[in-house]
Amino acid sequence: MLATTLSMPAADNRETPTVAAVRKVMPSVVNIATETIVEVRDPFSDLFGNFFGYGRRGLPSQTTKSLGSGVIIDDEGYLLTNEHVVRRADRIWVKVAGKEYPANYIAGDTQLDVALIKINAPEGTKFAAATFAGDDDLMLGETVLALGNPFGLGGSVSRGILSSKSRRQPLENQPVDLRDWLQTDAAINPGNSGGPLINLNGELIGLNVAVHAEGQGIGFAIPIRRVRDSLATFLSPEKTRALWFGARIDPGRKILEVAELDPNSPAAVAGLQVGDRIEKLNGVQPRSFIDFTRTLLSLGTEDPVKLTIRRTGKSMDVSVHLISEQDFFDNQLLQKLIGIQVQPNTPQLIRQLGTPPYHGFIITEVKRGSRADKAGLHPEQLVLAVDERQPRSITELAKYIFRKTSGDKLNFYYLYPKKRGRYITFHEGRSQVEL
Repeated sequence: MLATTLSMPAADNRETPTVAAVRKVMPSVVNIATETIVEVRDPFSDLFGNFFGYGRRGLPSQTTKSLGSGVIIDDEGYLLTNEHVVRRADRIWVKVAGKEYPANYIAGDTQLDVALIKINAPEGTKFAAATFAGDDDLMLGETVLALGNPFGLGGSVSRGILSSKSRRQPLENQPVDLRDWLQTDAAINPGNSGGPLINLNGELIGLNVAVHAEGQGIGFAIPIRRVRDSLATFLSPEKTRALWFGARIDPGRKILEVAELDPNSPAAVAGLQVGDRIEKLNGVQPRSFIDFTRTLLSLGTEDPVKLTIRRTGKSMDVSVHLISEQDFFDNQLLQKLIGIQVQPNTPQLIRQLGTPPYHGFIITEVKRGSRADKAGLHPEQLVLAVDERQPRSITELAKYIFRKTSGDKLNFYYLYPKKRGRYITFHEGRSQVEL
């Protein structure tokens, strides 16, 4: 009897985790081209402008072009890139899977250098979308891949390791620098900006942003945790339409979940809690975070937003009434919180009162016995900053103070007037208000 040997098909050794990750994510990577029209003036433009017919309104212009990368995060064509890639662009084109489409700028965060744009594609067109890794799901030394469009060469991949994690926790209102970024030795070159940095699971862990000018093999990416926070902020009703909702929804998950909640906000008053999963909005199941946000932004303050949520395995309905931030975060709230009312330092007041021409708020009233009164705040003081922040409006000032808790201390920096004969001089002062 002859023995037979069964031959098993040989495994393809080329099918590595790197190959699988690239195959998964590359369809969502796009090349971005922008065109910006810049007016050009020369010493003779004013002199000869009218003669040649263009004058001040028809100055000659030149077109500047730039290239970058991006990554699609929603199948309807919403994608992330760096703000500096598309900032001030008059035209944006996106090339994906060999096809080129025009695109529109939706929103951006200059400080973090993150932007959201939308591909203008025929109705019904669906795109491959990348998935987000978990917040801080990073292992020092793990293999990472940088995808993008270096030097305009088209879809390209470079491999390296995660050399360093984000070096510090996010600091509110602080500029972003190298300490906030991921570091990798995967090659990141001009044109890679805005492209994805992924792990071997094919998950987005960061957005490529820069390469060290003097270092070999030192590239940087914005951590996905910060990208998610930025996305949740600049698409929120508060940022987009100045409507107070008060719940932050995590944008990086397929299941919409309440990640943060402002105390006493409309969402909190309605009964929402951190951890609640949103199943429906006005009877319709949101397809994604962007779909949820887009629907929410289309609503106003007239009718309540009806949410169906799931909590501890049970489904329930809540109704949230969005309110105008301007109607809540106002002088009445400031008086209630610390006992002051203020007025922006306008050019008219500068002329009338002789206050210095600085952006700030003139205190118009201090309630006797209030926290502000006990701290030494008085009418006619020109508040320049609170805790080294410079609020742009009464709404922003009231919102900042409202979010503080009992026992917190507010440091007011101001100028106060002193009359010397016929003249008024202003001097620096500071007071600490304890809540």
